[in-house]
Amino acid sequence: MRVALAHDYLNQYGGAERVLEALHLLYPDAPVYTSIYDPDAMPDHYREWDIRTSFMQGIPGWRKHFRRYFLLYPSAFESFDLSDYDLIISSSSAYAKGVIPRPGAVHLCYCHTPMRFAWRTRDYVAREQISGVQGAILPFLLTYMRLWDSVSNARVDAFVANSREVAGRISRYYGREATVIPPPVDLPPAMPQPAGDFYLAGGRLIPYKRIELIVEAFTRLRLPLKIFGDGRDRQRLERMAGPNIEFLGWVDEPTRHRLFAGCRAFIFPGEEDFGITPLEAMAAGRPVIAYGAGGALETVIDGVTGRFFYEQSAAALAAAVAASHVDVYDPAAIRQYAEGFGLGLFLARMRGVIDQAVAASGPPSL
Repeated sequence: MRVALAHDYLNQYGGAERVLEALHLLYPDAPVYTSIYDPDAMPDHYREWDIRTSFMQGIPGWRKHFRRYFLLYPSAFESFDLSDYDLIISSSSAYAKGVIPRPGAVHLCYCHTPMRFAWRTRDYVAREQISGVQGAILPFLLTYMRLWDSVSNARVDAFVANSREVAGRISRYYGREATVIPPPVDLPPAMPQPAGDFYLAGGRLIPYKRIELIVEAFTRLRLPLKIFGDGRDRQRLERMAGPNIEFLGWVDEPTRHRLFAGCRAFIFPGEEDFGITPLEAMAAGRPVIAYGAGGALETVIDGVTGRFFYEQSAAALAAAVAASHVDVYDPAAIRQYAEGFGLGLFLARMRGVIDQAVAASGPPSL
């Protein structure tokens, strides 16, 4: 079969991009269609891929203002000519599922979530601290995005959701069923070692991740904390932080693995659609202290692989960290649990769903 991949944008690196890398392993020769691509923001091996961008790549200032162009993304993905492909796999939390396949082609969407800012607009505006004229106008503009999102879901033959939480949203907003296949977690060789004296947090430093709750809690607790990753929220977080908090910026994969293996626990305060970083910590045998909502409920086992707190506040997080001092965890059991989310299982499950979707569509047309 002739296969193409589609992804919302390639200008930041996170869990969705790790899923795309796994899909690319299934079809290493498949081109990747995306709205914009910033090679400097992505791992070097992406330069070896066949990446095809939209007209948005030529818009001035997109590196800084790509979020402001949100009304253009639907047209960007609809503009791609995908008539040569029998199978299209989109990796989407917003726009990529809106590509237009040719008649007879199969389109399978790995959905990280229905577009969060369109369907949960009030939460999005509050977390991004959007106010004034922009805050007043944005909800009206997002009405168009909801309409487009609803209509474009009909172009998808089969949905795969990254969690039961997201499968529920797909059912609610699109009226569609979805097969749940959790994202793959990197499973480096186990490195048994005593826990260090520091706590760990990180990922993309953007508002909805709620990293400010960690910074506020640990500034009060005066416990050592390391935060890896970068993003537009970093300067604000650094201004909030006490001297016990260290910002590491972007770190390479070996350093990430060492941080996970050496931390006392990983802190996860956001309400995520799934969340891969907690499982990366568990792969190193380390427990997770997580906000008890969203995808964390599907990856963290309270009392076995970590501990929950149920109020999304710095005070509740601080109390959970303090209470965790008497917790006892088995690193080998935590690692074994994380192995249930390994890359090999993900690829096998995806192959099964793809084969089923292709078989249901009949032989490709010539």
